[in-house]
Parts: sequence; C-alpha cells; structure tokens
Amino acid sequence: MSAGVRDGRLHDARHTAATVLLLLGVHERAMMSLLGWSSTAMAGRYAHVVAPIHGEVASRLDGLLWAQPEDPNGSR
Repeated sequence: MSAGVRDGRLHDARHTAATVLLLLGVHERAMMSLLGWSSTAMAGRYAHVVAPIHGEVASRLDGLLWAQPEDPNGSR
C-alpha cells in the first residue's frame, strides 16, 4: 500500500534545510553550525537563492534607493 509520499533522498533534505535557513535569514555561521559544516563552501553548495529572496532584496533596495526623506516633523 502506498503512503502517497514522494520519493526523496536524505541528501535532498540538506538542500531543503539550507535553503529554508537562508529564507529565514539565518546567518551563514549559524547555518554551518546547525548543519554540521566546517566550510563556508558547503553553504554555497546547498543554500539556494530562490525567487522570494530575490524579491526581498529588490524590495529592500527599492526602499533604500527611492524612500522619501523624512521631514523634521516626522512625516514623509
């Protein structure tokens, strides 16, 4: 009887875990500690920059570059 669970490898879980930690904004050193890595190259190999991260970076840049300066009264 099939449980309806897709076939996956334990190795795939490393990619998923690293990418989720990146999405959560976890610092690279913390990611390395959590996943048992001693080299930053491992984070580069397993943590994938996905579309939501691109969107967040674009939004933050937009706010930085195009934000209206605040006036002395605290309004924009």
